[in-house]
Amino acid sequence: MTATTDVLPTDHPVELAHGHGDGGINTALLGMLLFIASEIMFFAGLFAAYFSVRAKYGSHWPALPEGVEFAINPLVIIATLILVSSSGVIQWGLWRIRKGDRRGLNRAFALTMLMGLTFLAFQATDYVLLADEGISLNGSIFGSLFFTMTGFHGAHVLGGVIGIGIILSRGMTGQFSARNHVAVEAVSAYWHFVDVVWIFLFLTLYILR
Repeated sequence: MTATTDVLPTDHPVELAHGHGDGGINTALLGMLLFIASEIMFFAGLFAAYFSVRAKYGSHWPALPEGVEFAINPLVIIATLILVSSSGVIQWGLWRIRKGDRRGLNRAFALTMLMGLTFLAFQATDYVLLADEGISLNGSIFGSLFFTMTGFHGAHVLGGVIGIGIILSRGMTGQFSARNHVAVEAVSAYWHFVDVVWIFLFLTLYILR
């Protein structure tokens, strides 16, 4: 009877919860972790370039054209709260499938995907408003760094949304269970990475400048 429900029993909770088998970590999950490590180095390079240029300009930073001011749009704060909160939602979904709750997984991933798309919509709106204020990709060194760093991050968010969508489509057909959810682990880890990177970008580009 339990086979027809949305909650399936977990025969080996320790092994299933962490994506490990008798031979160690699952290769698919390991591949994702290695990819995340490479992306961490990529963003570290962008941050290094930003702080190097910022140090060069000193008190003249952010070196915007005369009369142009950079201010935080309230939408960015809302978008940040949404993206950070989405980490908790996707983690809840992972916890649910570890317990065999397919419905909980699907609900969490659907909500996470919606939150990710909302973040991208707010980011696009912020870009338009900044352009109206005279801050563009080729208008100043700050604009170049700002749009490059946030643009690459936005691309990673979009990639995460696509990955979540794939997991959701598979989850809706019942492909995941407490014994088989390595792909869910991998996509969740990637989404947490995307969220952490944005926290550093927000603090660097909007708060510290």
